[in-house]
Amino acid sequence: MATALTHDGQRFVSDYHLATLSTLAPSGLLHVVAVGFSFADGLVRIITMDGSQKVRNIERDGRATVAQIAGPQWLSIAGHATVSRDPDAVARAVELYAARYRQPQPNPRRVAIELRPEKIMGSAGL
Repeated sequence: MATALTHDGQRFVSDYHLATLSTLAPSGLLHVVAVGFSFADGLVRIITMDGSQKVRNIERDGRATVAQIAGPQWLSIAGHATVSRDPDAVARAVELYAARYRQPQPNPRRVAIELRPEKIMGSAGL
């Protein structure tokens, strides 16, 4: 499966765009929420609050997909996600988020979702 991005794909995931994170809810239905994310060092990173539904879903079943769309371009990154509470991992995720979006407000309950890509699909050229 493809897990690398082209130069245009790397630019696309660096530009300011929001995405969706899809995880499996306890009912088996998809739980889809809007997120900001970063893609660096081979990982998708999302910052969120500990105990959120997406965190609980990932801790129960790590399968997850992040999808970004902007006009005619789209990208989908699927893989296995984990939740990190390690302060260094959370700080790295915050640093990457701030570089792409803005500096988030302090949150002592913040965790980092780390998704290791197993399959990347996207529009031509990404």
